Amino acid sequence: MSDSRRCSRCQEKSPRLALWIIAVLISYTSGNLVMSDTVKFPYFYRTAPSELQLCVGIDKLLKHLAGPGSLHHFLKNLHFKNVLGEELFFDENGDLAIGYDIVSNVLLPDGTQINEIVGSYNSYAPPEQEFTMNEKMIMWNSTFAETLPQSRCSPSCFPGFRKLIMEGEPLCCYDCIPCPEGEVSNQTDVDVCMKCPENQWPNQNRDACIPKVITFLTYEEPLGITLTFICILLILINTVILGIFIHYKDTPIVKANNQELSYILLISIMLCLLCSFIFISHPNKVTCVLRQIAFVISFSIALSSVLAKTINVFMAFHAIKPGSKLRKWMGSRVSVSIVLFCSLIQTVLCLVWLFTAPPFPYLNMKTEIGTIIIECNEGSIVAFYCVLGYLGFLAGVSFIVAFLARNLPDSFNEAKYITFSMLVFCSVWISFIPTYLSTKGKYMVAVEIFAILASSAGFLGCIFFPKCYIIMLRPERNSRKCLLKN
Repeated sequence: MSDSRRCSRCQEKSPRLALWIIAVLISYTSGNLVMSDTVKFPYFYRTAPSELQLCVGIDKLLKHLAGPGSLHHFLKNLHFKNVLGEELFFDENGDLAIGYDIVSNVLLPDGTQINEIVGSYNSYAPPEQEFTMNEKMIMWNSTFAETLPQSRCSPSCFPGFRKLIMEGEPLCCYDCIPCPEGEVSNQTDVDVCMKCPENQWPNQNRDACIPKVITFLTYEEPLGITLTFICILLILINTVILGIFIHYKDTPIVKANNQELSYILLISIMLCLLCSFIFISHPNKVTCVLRQIAFVISFSIALSSVLAKTINVFMAFHAIKPGSKLRKWMGSRVSVSIVLFCSLIQTVLCLVWLFTAPPFPYLNMKTEIGTIIIECNEGSIVAFYCVLGYLGFLAGVSFIVAFLARNLPDSFNEAKYITFSMLVFCSVWISFIPTYLSTKGKYMVAVEIFAILASSAGFLGCIFFPKCYIIMLRPERNSRKCLLKN
């Protein structure tokens, strides 16, 4: 009887025996290349002379071992030596302790096929030696002459990207997506990107963290240069006006509107302009306190002077009436007292601000991407808006009083100019608040400096330019006779 018939009859009479023979065949063929040599060990291959019967046997074997717990029970306790003396057993993870050989099927020129060991994998091997592969020994089929086959369905994710597992697909199938803002990946096929430290930011490729750019308003940049030029120009104009008023201090137009208050107002405007230089610099503890305190106190003196001048004009007109009791309130003492009292209130508010929550330098790392903004934190927002609110109160009172006195005789026509100056001042600072809140970084500082310069220019242009025009270009109108005639 031929081998094939004996095998067929063996399978019919004892299916389990056939399955056992095929299992041995599979075990030795996959576990030991020596036993898979059909020339040296032909007796192992006589049990399944055709591929069809081999497939049938494997199918029956798998069905037999598919019972509940049967495969797990035998494999878990498996421990024996093969013909080469190697111990075969499974570890707690279900892996062979001796590792695996990586086999490549080679087709020889005479048409025969042999299996060549081209690599190995052993989880118990020393580090970096678990997986070995000799690519030169691999003989690829002509089909893969240009492009080698891939062992996974997705390409590698390069640095700067991370893997995104596709739902319903195997783990080896994924998309590569860029790392989110503020995160990087410097390795291939990472699952999670790393966050950069607070003082660093990802580079353009998002594969490394680089230091953030430190920024603040400086004298070297165009914006700082422009604001500095405007500030110096206004200071020069203010100095010239002060010099003109001092030189022509005995003329009627200077005396008619309380020259002491004019001096105080011009000096306070100069202080306001000088405060702008504190804003254009590297913020520190001293400058952060000075820039706000000096600014609000200087403007308080300026607004108090404007208010005192307006009240002085109003009382001067009513004091000329017979029997008026306002005459005793006329004079420079009352005007200076108004300035001191209004400025003292602002000073008290500033002291409370300093002793509760003073301004301090702050590194803002979140407002602008990739930038560290060195700015001054107000400390107490409530105190900051209280001092600004007091300035608004003084401006509002001055505007109302000046508006009521705008129709006084031309001899005291300064009320009209004060009305225009306060209209400019209020317009600038009302528009300042929403603009200041909507800007970020060094542009917030630039907005505040622009508001200081614009309101100071409003005082100079509306109150003092008309007088300087008369003093310098129309001296005939700068006489007591002309004033009394008007």
